[in-house]
Amino acid sequence: MAPKSSAPTQQTTAIQTLWKAYNEQTSDRLKFIDAFLFFLMLSGIVQFLYCILVTNFPFNAFLAGFSSTVGQFVLTASLRSQVNPENKNEFKEVSPERAFADFALGSIVLHFFVYNFLG
Repeated sequence: MAPKSSAPTQQTTAIQTLWKAYNEQTSDRLKFIDAFLFFLMLSGIVQFLYCILVTNFPFNAFLAGFSSTVGQFVLTASLRSQVNPENKNEFKEVSPERAFADFALGSIVLHFFVYNFLG
């Protein structure tokens, strides 16, 4: 029978290898976008937990805040895929500046609708 401590050790080694490869191979621009995606994910989780555990009294405020977080996450994930150098073949006509302009315009439109939904 194999020792039981080998499985967690292999998982730890795999996570460390993944983290090391991420730090070495990912550009600072993509790391910044990933940090923002992580923040948006945590923000959405906190909003959802607050709605479940505390209150959802102004329900339209919860829906606006949560949809804003989810929408911004989707727009940011799209931006990340467009500025990733490994995806240049898929986005031949889209420059990083154009991708950011699309992201900014989409964010403005998203938050306009969120603000109007609040009432």
